[in-house]
Amino acid sequence: MKDFSLFEKKINLKFKNKNLLIQAFVHRSYLNENPNFELHHNERLEFLGDAVLELVVTEDLYVKYPDKSEGALTNWRASLVNSKMLAKIAEELDFNNFLLLSKGESKEFGKARKFILGDALEAVIGAIYLDQGYDACKNLIIKYLMKELPVIIEEGLYKDSKSKFQEEAQEKEGITPTYRTIKEWGPDHTKHFIIGVFLGEQLIAEGEGSSKQEAEEKAAKKALEIRKNNKEK
Repeated sequence: MKDFSLFEKKINLKFKNKNLLIQAFVHRSYLNENPNFELHHNERLEFLGDAVLELVVTEDLYVKYPDKSEGALTNWRASLVNSKMLAKIAEELDFNNFLLLSKGESKEFGKARKFILGDALEAVIGAIYLDQGYDACKNLIIKYLMKELPVIIEEGLYKDSKSKFQEEAQEKEGITPTYRTIKEWGPDHTKHFIIGVFLGEQLIAEGEGSSKQEAEEKAAKKALEIRKNNKEK
């Protein structure tokens, strides 16, 4: 068994119920290979931690930025609590050394691992809430997550790709991008779209999705990547 006291030292917390902490790191796949393991997987703790995380971040933004609109605060919060950001914080806290995974999952370090890390961070927050209370969760979240906000604001990471591409196109070409459906197929309940983003009559990029909004966002993201690559050449 892993030495979870090292994790307690890392976050400077001593759990009353050690099993809560261990359970926060138990992935469903681990139980498939270890059916007699005494603890359940971490999904219920993740469910609780997700709600606590949302409340702490919302409260902190509300108090610290009294002049900001609901829209701005919502965008900032979304950038802080998304799976990519949570995985980043989990990696900083060495979660990879404590996860209890199946042998197959333990060898996978791609996109799937990022989701597992983000979920585990939420589960740990849930475990801290049950064991130590709200204030302990708040201290952890503000210390490790809220420090990312200045970079998010400075680099405009809270903006979606459509907003970013529109700003860039208007600034550099004086043109507002337009989006046109290039292809659509499938029955109404499972429609699929390919949408192009244009500057004037020039097609810059295409995106595919199960809704027009998703396809437009992907087209804008691709357009930003194309421009970035062109700059670097």
